[in-house]
Amino acid sequence: MSDAVEILQSALVNAVETHPVLADELTGVFDGPPPRSAFPYVSINDGICGDWSTKTAMGREIRMGLTVWDDGESATRLHQLISHVEDAVAALPRDLPGWRIASIVFLRSFVARNAAGAWAGVVDYRIRMLSTA
Repeated sequence: MSDAVEILQSALVNAVETHPVLADELTGVFDGPPPRSAFPYVSINDGICGDWSTKTAMGREIRMGLTVWDDGESATRLHQLISHVEDAVAALPRDLPGWRIASIVFLRSFVARNAAGAWAGVVDYRIRMLSTA
């Protein structure tokens, strides 16, 4: 059942990479912080996974975060990119290999700037999935 996180991460990478605006704006989408990459890019954080089973199906509740990184003077472009990331997540296909997404709930977002001047915009979700296998 741990494949739920891997399948969800893959679907999220695909959704962000194929989003019409993000595909042109981002330099990449990574399933973790990349060692080096030009700004802006998105990294998908490791998911926190818990049981969400029913009497008749195995289920998982996954808390997943996407971080948008940018190096602009202000956070204006970052906020626009975050909005498009939210659109991409909302458009995730509900049927994934071996799983069905039951719900996608936005939990929170925040923006911070590190000492080197890079902006990070984090968007966290709770995604509940049921096994179709």
